[in-house]
Amino acid sequence: MRSKPETIANVSVKEYCFSKKQIQGVVEASQFKWTFTWSFNKGQLKVNPPLGRALIEDALLRFLLKKDYELETGHEYKFTISAKF
Repeated sequence: MRSKPETIANVSVKEYCFSKKQIQGVVEASQFKWTFTWSFNKGQLKVNPPLGRALIEDALLRFLLKKDYELETGHEYKFTISAKF
């Protein structure tokens, strides 16, 4: 039986600002690297650059919604994406 395709994404939280209600950070998966801003009061996620954004955006949003209150500035996290990049 073939194993399911997957990619490990690494998330680094650079800033967690309660006054702005935002988390800023970097996410890397395979050879791709993006910066993101998660405005948790509005439920908005911005990912840049646009190259490959469709590959990470939904998976990153699910991760942030699940782990939002556990994330801390300066820490690194991992999650698995069910696709091979």
